[in-house]
Amino acid sequence: MASGKQQASHYENTPGHGGVLSGNGSPGLWGALIGLIIFAFVAVPISAAVRFATHPSTQQLFGGRLEDATTGGYVAFWWIVALLLLALPFLVGWAVAKLSGRTLAIVGGILVLFFIAILIMGQLFVF
Repeated sequence: MASGKQQASHYENTPGHGGVLSGNGSPGLWGALIGLIIFAFVAVPISAAVRFATHPSTQQLFGGRLEDATTGGYVAFWWIVALLLLALPFLVGWAVAKLSGRTLAIVGGILVLFFIAILIMGQLFVF
């Protein structure tokens, strides 16, 4: 048996030991890191979508056919967009952490369902 001091020196001299950016990082940490990066990219669009959803008077900014749309449809559309954008970092982080074909299919299916819902809501209420 090696003593604790010998084991510690062995790990200190082993290349690639420790941390998420090394060769043996935890998949959960990778998922959290990628999710945080995605959140940084979608933070401003999330803010804009929530702003449009909570201020129905912004409907006039888009002009044209949006002035004829119902206020409830306009607000519902922007809340769905905000929820999709908020869920995106969690979905991507979870997919990276699991990184299997089944997980990628589940995340792809969820994104397709959200996309279809936004298209339907857009056609019914906004455009």
